[in-house]
Amino acid sequence: MRLALASLCFCVLAPLPVTAADQFVGGPFVVNVTGRSATVAWVVQRANGTLYAQKSVLTDLEPGKTYPYTIKEAGGATGSFKTAPARPMPFEFVVYGDTRTRHDMHRRVVEAVLKYSAPDFVLHTGDLVADGANVAQWPVFFGLEKDLLRKVAFFPALGNHERNDPQFYEFFQVGKPYYSFDWGNAHFIVLNSDIGNAASNAAAKAAFWEEQTRWLEADLQKSQRAAFRFLTAHHPPFTAVARRQGDNPEMTALVPMFEKYRLNAGFFGHDHNYQHYLKSGVHYVITGGGGAPLYDVNTPPAVITKKVVSTEHFTKISVNADSATLTALGLDGSTIEKFEIPAAAAK
Repeated sequence: MRLALASLCFCVLAPLPVTAADQFVGGPFVVNVTGRSATVAWVVQRANGTLYAQKSVLTDLEPGKTYPYTIKEAGGATGSFKTAPARPMPFEFVVYGDTRTRHDMHRRVVEAVLKYSAPDFVLHTGDLVADGANVAQWPVFFGLEKDLLRKVAFFPALGNHERNDPQFYEFFQVGKPYYSFDWGNAHFIVLNSDIGNAASNAAAKAAFWEEQTRWLEADLQKSQRAAFRFLTAHHPPFTAVARRQGDNPEMTALVPMFEKYRLNAGFFGHDHNYQHYLKSGVHYVITGGGGAPLYDVNTPPAVITKKVVSTEHFTKISVNADSATLTALGLDGSTIEKFEIPAAAAK
């Protein structure tokens, strides 16, 4: 169902009808946000226990504008989202990941985000749930996230715990597991680094990675005039977790491309802690402190390491015309690290 809302600041979404046996179990949340369109979705459970997404695709929106909404079919649930601005203007986004277990900690991370930041959107670095194929886990995730997701646009990356399950694609309206979008003067890339679940055999996995890598380089080439280029993926190219060093050679092999096309920063998960590296002008931030059991940061890579801490946290990034400020925050609002990311000169 498509709704045109060109001049409205408040909308009531009227989705396709559900049966009496269907039950609203998650959301609402907003995905695929651009300056002119967005998809508002919520999760419904059928009588047989399976889950599916109800959605309304909104078009003819105005860039940089906030749109409140109400969903009648979801008990009158309300929310709002901001469309992407068409011109450079200050904005804030939040990044965290690995929310798959320890639901009490996941809840505290969400509460901290709401208390200590005011993001326009959220990037999730993957491992939203422990098993993406388990229908019981997604309503828990959406229940813990609901107060935040009703206020922001949501851009998730696939983690290995999603297991490339079709439910991820269904809920978040993802066509391919890698995509990009623009927000003001910044360009964002979301990769699928979960090669292990990308295909059923080695040849198909290699073909997937080759295809995605070609797409990534073309996307970086096209975005060279953006002031900022940010990337999100689940698996990091570097890590201070000794037992995981060398585990992600495909991601490490992308580092020369990141440097060539002047990536400003990459955000990753998989390791349940906070790590920050700086190599050849590119910042690499592991922000996997969203709730899963913490990992030690016992062997930081030489030369490039700026900060490593094993703690629950989230990161917020405030973007202006000439620089972005990244602040890593603990659950009590304390600053773990704060640093500037300069804008890249346009080519």
